[in-house]
Amino acid sequence: MFHQGRGSAVVAAITMLLFLIASQNEVTEAATTYRVGGGGGWTFNVAGWPKGKRFRAGDTLVFNYGASAHNVVAVNKAGYQTCKTPSGAKVYQSGTDKIKLVKGANFFICSIPGHCQSGMKIAISAV
Repeated sequence: MFHQGRGSAVVAAITMLLFLIASQNEVTEAATTYRVGGGGGWTFNVAGWPKGKRFRAGDTLVFNYGASAHNVVAVNKAGYQTCKTPSGAKVYQSGTDKIKLVKGANFFICSIPGHCQSGMKIAISAV
């Protein structure tokens, strides 16, 4: 009887250890960095770039572009659909902007006239 209880304690300890290892792996895998547009960077016709990717809140998007030619603006759904920058919106202009995703809908456009209308916008849903 003594050995049976000891064996149960060992099994419980191993189970707990495996659980801890699995949960640590989830934490380290939680945040991913994505280069928007892949090798082409943040440019025209990137609206389809998010397709097939699974985004999570806390992931980072890196927008690489010529700072004198483009910018990045986080907008709401209406701003995305109409290609209009809401009053007070933060305009990123460094050419290597890093933006963390929030849970739910995330919308980004280039506010240079005509650029958003030419497909320089992305919509991302993060879980």
